[in-house]
Amino acid sequence: MSILFEHVTAVTMDPAQPVLKDAFVAVEGTKIASVGGVRPRGDFDRVVDGTGQALMPGLVNCHTHVAMTLLRGHGGGHDLHTWLHDYIFPAEERLDERCVAAGAALGLAEMIAGGTTCICDMYMHAGAVAQAALEAGISANLSCGGVWFGPPEEFSPNQCEDCQAQMALVNAWHGAGDGQILVDASIHAEYTSCPGLWEWTAGFARDFGLGMHVHLSETRGEHQACLKKYGKTPAALFEQCGVWERGGSAAHCVWLSGGDMEILARRGVTAVHNPVSNLKLASGVARVPRLLEAGVNVALGTDGVASNNSHDMFEEIKLAAILHKGVGLDPAAVSARQALEMATVNGARALGRNTGVIAPGKIADLILVDLTRPALTPCHDVEENLVFSARGGDVSMNMARGRVIYEKGEFFTLDLERIRAEVEGYALPRIFGA
Repeated sequence: MSILFEHVTAVTMDPAQPVLKDAFVAVEGTKIASVGGVRPRGDFDRVVDGTGQALMPGLVNCHTHVAMTLLRGHGGGHDLHTWLHDYIFPAEERLDERCVAAGAALGLAEMIAGGTTCICDMYMHAGAVAQAALEAGISANLSCGGVWFGPPEEFSPNQCEDCQAQMALVNAWHGAGDGQILVDASIHAEYTSCPGLWEWTAGFARDFGLGMHVHLSETRGEHQACLKKYGKTPAALFEQCGVWERGGSAAHCVWLSGGDMEILARRGVTAVHNPVSNLKLASGVARVPRLLEAGVNVALGTDGVASNNSHDMFEEIKLAAILHKGVGLDPAAVSARQALEMATVNGARALGRNTGVIAPGKIADLILVDLTRPALTPCHDVEENLVFSARGGDVSMNMARGRVIYEKGEFFTLDLERIRAEVEGYALPRIFGA
């Protein structure tokens, strides 16, 4: 299908032409065909009048646990480890594949309505998440988050359920939907695993050419306990075990040392900033300006909504832009452009996706934001408005891989009534009782 967006304000994220007013963007099939100030020749299956609309790359949520939508706000008011062990882990023990499918579908609906076109998700029953994402139309990098709670000397991939789950996930889903679904190797975290698992996961990623997804130095207690136990930081331990050999994505990175930042920059590892979740759980504030200065690619994620409690990436963009100004008493600490880059081109780079920029040849992951909304009027600087004024509810269209999957409140790939029925009639009663 061919679609032409005409008379849009195109926020391209392309340094060569960052903002084009009264622009024309043509899409052919799954890719962007042309971008410019003159209407391209030829006929199109659909022409979208973008007057009063900003067209920008779809948002990339680089760290989430989408099925945890079922646990939105559960166990609030606690630090990470109390929250996990006393609230989240007990609830997750009651999850089955049907619950995860329902929670994933509900979370994807929220994300799609808010402008997200690609996610990086780590969770159990990842095949159910893959199926939900495939049907919803968005791209997804998926992983299981390997754990090992037994004695380290007893670790064996043959005895580790998560190792078996990762291999099964690759065999069933890697590359599905013409690359819409990709599988990453993953380690949940240093404190939930052991060196044997780290080394096996590193080899698994190398053998199958996979990306890597881990939680890294999220809390001060976690970071310091690792130093005390091993004499090294989690980032340094993972490097020693080959985890960063193919780069990857490290979520949170709140308590990284300067040496850790150097490792991430040298290895091409993306630090995924989750400002809302980190503040809600009182984990701290990642030193994003330092990470950027060190040459680390920084992307954004919502984390799971159990600790957020939202999938609104525009909220993450705004907080990423203002938080570090206040912490550092520096109004230029993170610019509007840098915050937008974290949610688009930087996220695409982290996940190995040919998207995040409005340019010919890129995958057509595009969203329209309604600049005529009262909160976005007047518009003296479109990037400033998108970062500091926009919300997910201002998204009027979501196009993923060249296909319009949401427009003006209507979902074209999801059945919300059916999703709500599954969540309310099956998943929540199973987790929390009738």
